[in-house]
Amino acid sequence: MSAAITLDMLHSASSVDFPVIDLGGYMQGEAGALAGVAEQLRYALENIGFLIVVNHGIAPELTDGVVEQARRFHAQPMSEKLKLAAARGTGSGFTGYLPSGEYSVKTSEVNDNDQPDLNEAFFMDRERAPDDPEVLAGRLFREPNKWPDNLPGFRDFLLGYWEAMERFSQKLLPIFATALDLPSEYFDRAFVDAQCVLRLSHFPPTRYRDNQFGLAPHTDANFFTVLPQANVEGLYIRPQGRDWIKAPRVPGSFVINAGDMCRRWTNDRFLSTQHLAINLTDRHRYSTPFFYTRISTGRSPAYRPVAARIIRRSTRRLPMASTGCGG
Repeated sequence: MSAAITLDMLHSASSVDFPVIDLGGYMQGEAGALAGVAEQLRYALENIGFLIVVNHGIAPELTDGVVEQARRFHAQPMSEKLKLAAARGTGSGFTGYLPSGEYSVKTSEVNDNDQPDLNEAFFMDRERAPDDPEVLAGRLFREPNKWPDNLPGFRDFLLGYWEAMERFSQKLLPIFATALDLPSEYFDRAFVDAQCVLRLSHFPPTRYRDNQFGLAPHTDANFFTVLPQANVEGLYIRPQGRDWIKAPRVPGSFVINAGDMCRRWTNDRFLSTQHLAINLTDRHRYSTPFFYTRISTGRSPAYRPVAARIIRRSTRRLPMASTGCGG
């Protein structure tokens, strides 16, 4: 387990050695671009576990707009947000609102997270009607989304943004495959109707206790995470054997990291790096990670289950194994 994390450590963290990859040529279909970006991604995920991509093709109206939608949602009265409270216990899915201070990320390898996390969040998944056959069957992570009644345009914007992020994530799969010396289409079939969770997090200005964070140190459980630049810095990562590194704010970029599923699928070749989020400023911070995870094949498992759980202060479990927590 890592040594105790202090605010001084985070205040002194630098942003050196944070890989930045230009996707422009690849997104435009230039010859040879796939091999070039795959080589860069391979280096980043074998050595850091995180990278930043620029010229990714997602319009600023979407990346800026999703931060604004996060602000709008969390500006609502608590009574309105609690109408959309996420299911507690072992329900079939996890959508809706999760208040601040109600949970902590429990791990045994990263940090002794004994304080509640100080962020509130809204979760959405693939849009499904209540009579969707998979919803009616109670299939895990197939819960309909919960939408506010009094935020005009919120649902429509997020559905459009979610679809754009799924398409972008699909375009990343050939890069991951090529980086692993596999056929470029290797991962495509596994991610048809993929599990994609969008989280809108709010980190208010806060005075933190010892060993308390906006989002405690953790690794993501999913395949990879795509994080647009938050409006305020606050993401810190710790590659193996390294000090804490602060993610730099590169306007218009995405931060991408591999999760535990990717690490396991690649036999530990690609790293799933511990990270945390904390707001050390006097401004409200909004973060909007998009978690991308493969579907279940329906076959009998060949390996024992790997648990990834969030524990509410009441000790009830939430079904978060298919996603991460983000930053």
